[in-house]
Amino acid sequence: METVVERLVVLDDMEQARNVFGMADRHLLMVENQLNVKVHARNGEMRVTGFESSAELAADVLNRLVDIARQGETVTEQQVRYFIALGSDPDGQRTGESPSDLVCVTYRGKPIKCKTFGQKHYVEEIRRNAIVFGIGPAGTGKTFLAVAMAVKAFREKQISRIILTRPAVEAGERLGFLPGDLQSKVDPYLRPLYDALYHIMGPETYQTHLERGIIEVAPLAYMRGRTLEDAFIILDEAQNTTPEQMKMFLTRIGIGSRTIITGDVTQIDLPNPARSGLLEARRILREVEGISFVHLSARDVVRHELVQRIILAYDQDARSKERHGTGKRGEPADE
Repeated sequence: METVVERLVVLDDMEQARNVFGMADRHLLMVENQLNVKVHARNGEMRVTGFESSAELAADVLNRLVDIARQGETVTEQQVRYFIALGSDPDGQRTGESPSDLVCVTYRGKPIKCKTFGQKHYVEEIRRNAIVFGIGPAGTGKTFLAVAMAVKAFREKQISRIILTRPAVEAGERLGFLPGDLQSKVDPYLRPLYDALYHIMGPETYQTHLERGIIEVAPLAYMRGRTLEDAFIILDEAQNTTPEQMKMFLTRIGIGSRTIITGDVTQIDLPNPARSGLLEARRILREVEGISFVHLSARDVVRHELVQRIILAYDQDARSKERHGTGKRGEPADE
């Protein structure tokens, strides 16, 4: 039977305390309510009282929040929820380690950092490997962090150009029905890549590099027959490639290039989802040296908390349908 214990968390100053506590002590109330502990803050200290396992977890969460505040960042409710959820996972607790990892700085001087351990692992694998597959649901930062790493590599002169591409596969609409020329038809599919570059590089720098050919944003079909050397290449929405397109893309990679392929296997818009090039690449290439597969989850979602709940609800529904043998779009087995 667990005993009631008290754990101490030390604060540096009142400004840090306000950051950790949240508006109207919102963060402390979240910790108390979700972990069934009591937190008493006084004289630059937080005393956590509760059953041993809960008090240990609550103290660990609060210490992580203090670390964030010490780095000069604003503590958010999303971070509080994330660390609480992380601690509830037997494999998730990483005492003394912070998910914060500086990726690069925007043109306005704002640092871009990893916000979850999944994102941190993703960035570390990009640093270590020539080809990385980032697989996970919407809102996990797959594309944005990939673009940030590409900009960082370009600024450090590790590569001479950035190539961003994605398949122009419709989700309920036909390209032919959209107004305008080919470029205007494919622009909506490339918009997330444009937005990430604008945010990090600034519109003027982005436009200058685009005009000089340093940055290229194009549909996947434009990659055929090319050799892409000394470049940082990002293939987005890779779940909508066919196996033939994926093989074509991967065999374009030349000397001195690095590649990131991102996708969400739960949002395949192909007529036959089982023939996704991303699924087949995961099955065929997962043991190939120099290629890394990073799987992000709903826990790594850094958008509105409802996005995380929506993803979990859809996952639960898919599992239910799979158990009853109805409605689930099939994926080939990885084994």
